[in-house]
Amino acid sequence: MKNPLSRASSRTNRAFFGHQQTVLSALVFCAIFAPTGFAQAAGSKDAGLRQIRSYIAAGWDTLTRSLNDCKVIVDPKLAAASVLYLPADFDAPAEVQEMQKRCGVQVKHLPQVIHKLGEVDTSNLEPPGLLYLNNKYVVPGGRFNEMYGWDSYFIVRGLVEDKRIELARGMVENFFFEIEHYGAVLNANRTYYLTRSQPPFLTSMILALYDAQKAAGKEDHAWLERAYGYATKDYGLWMREPHLAGATGLSRYYDFGNGPAPESVKDETGHYRQVAAVFLGQQQDVWRDYVVPQKPDEMHVGPLFDLQVCDPSKTMAPAACDSAGVVSLSADYYKGDRAMRESGPHGARTHYYAPVCLNSLLYKTEKDLEQISGMLGRKTEAEEWRKRAEDRKERIQKYLWDSERGLYFDYDFENGKRSDYEYVTAFFPLWAGIPTQEQARAAMQHLSTFEKPGGLVMSTHETGAQWDFPYAWAPDQLVADEGFRRYGFNEEADRVSYEFLSTVAENFRRDGTIREKYNAVTRSSETQVTAGYHMNIVGFGWTNGAFLVLLHQLPETSVMRLADEQTAKPGSGR
Repeated sequence: MKNPLSRASSRTNRAFFGHQQTVLSALVFCAIFAPTGFAQAAGSKDAGLRQIRSYIAAGWDTLTRSLNDCKVIVDPKLAAASVLYLPADFDAPAEVQEMQKRCGVQVKHLPQVIHKLGEVDTSNLEPPGLLYLNNKYVVPGGRFNEMYGWDSYFIVRGLVEDKRIELARGMVENFFFEIEHYGAVLNANRTYYLTRSQPPFLTSMILALYDAQKAAGKEDHAWLERAYGYATKDYGLWMREPHLAGATGLSRYYDFGNGPAPESVKDETGHYRQVAAVFLGQQQDVWRDYVVPQKPDEMHVGPLFDLQVCDPSKTMAPAACDSAGVVSLSADYYKGDRAMRESGPHGARTHYYAPVCLNSLLYKTEKDLEQISGMLGRKTEAEEWRKRAEDRKERIQKYLWDSERGLYFDYDFENGKRSDYEYVTAFFPLWAGIPTQEQARAAMQHLSTFEKPGGLVMSTHETGAQWDFPYAWAPDQLVADEGFRRYGFNEEADRVSYEFLSTVAENFRRDGTIREKYNAVTRSSETQVTAGYHMNIVGFGWTNGAFLVLLHQLPETSVMRLADEQTAKPGSGR
């Protein structure tokens, strides 16, 4: 999936990736006729939730991809036929050879051994294809046949709640395979994603799985040792150029590729033209600089756009127009757009910011690695991780905390100032345990800015983009709610969590599906996205996972209330 986690004054980071009718039909069918493991396990007190929980339970299988299915190679985001790529030094397993014969799939090896992200020029990998992984994995939904980075954390949390430990472990093992053979945890396992990673949740996945295995009486110390090595290697990506945010000592998002993001070409038809139009209509030169005059025979990046100056049309006759030349979007625009794909004009400066979300997650990673190394008896390394975490915390407090406004903001390290764009990822530091109790109380004073009838909106700005007002997304909801609980704001967490859960459940009663996002104002899955990618995919991996986790954290009285609502008529209120 795309990776919108943070916003700066340039409205830096957001985006995402119709679903196929067959997928929708399968999911609805599963919701009605799936095995009722959850229904049998559920007590009579929450009987009203049996159907949605059965849908989620069956959905894990519907959304699982493996090399046993010929369709897994298909990439609905691209027009060209896809192929399966193996690591350069990796012999084709028997299952791949069998699939090649059975499905008529083209199998290739990557041109070189990859040690770290950015070593391969992906523009030379034609046609683009699926990168081999050695275990089954759960996809988000609809058009996605690949395993995504930060999506998988919320999916793994849901799988753990549903006791699907082996499937969750296979997904985490797939990330180890990516680190070993593709250089890092990837945005997803497609060749065109060999240029960037996603928000780092790997250590959080490792600990969630380890704890689940331990609770099941299957504690695996040797596995934790392996996991520690891979997590340490992946962490290194964010600690070296070009992922450093200037002289701040913090990190930034960055994509090694150039030009338009390949996954955007088919699904976002006209998108870059719309971006150019937005920039041309801005007053500030900083935005206009992203539109570059071109001559048709000059070298350029991305598509060309014709400019015309026209008289206002007052009749049905075509308006009189004169050519005003040809332009393209600048190479720097594409560099920012690719860094954190948000499908809009607002990601142009992503790579000039130290984001709150990313650095909160890296602090969490450092604390996790401190914990894991301590569990492994590596006291010296544990102390080193503690010092790294404390250093990052100090820098986050220095650059990202605004004491006057009482909230965290992304930091523009090019211009040396904080953003003033309030964004829901300001609660990520609470989840990671960064602020003092006093700072947490100050941040909670902004809860009313984001809280709506259907949960937390991404921001207060209605830009037409899906990662802005009025939309609520499951991953940010879960992170914020757990952050509230960490600092003792349980009443607020219960209330906001219930608002989101009841929105998901109410829409499920209406159409029998769970979606990737919801309108938090209208409490509906109907969306009106006008900037960039605009679909609302059915599935949906991380919403399913977050629903189970949030439901588990609710007080029993709230669970009973939610269950009772599911037996009422849709739209009858909460």
